[in-house]
Amino acid sequence: MQGVVRTYDPQTGEGVVVRDTDRAELVLAPGALDGSLFRMLRQGQRVNFELDGDNRATLVRIGAEADMGLPTAQV
Repeated sequence: MQGVVRTYDPQTGEGVVVRDTDRAELVLAPGALDGSLFRMLRQGQRVNFELDGDNRATLVRIGAEADMGLPTAQV
């Protein structure tokens, strides 16, 4: 899934991601950044993520535009 970071507190690791498809606000699961290149997130940052069994955003990672299915620039 894809979305945008709405809020993130680097001290607590708590935050909210807004899913692109339906604009649902999803809370970050504890450890959502574990194993990711991210050490913190910033408001407005685009991310890929999965949902856990409690409907929380987890496995947050960055994706290239091609990975996100976005059109690439034509030269």
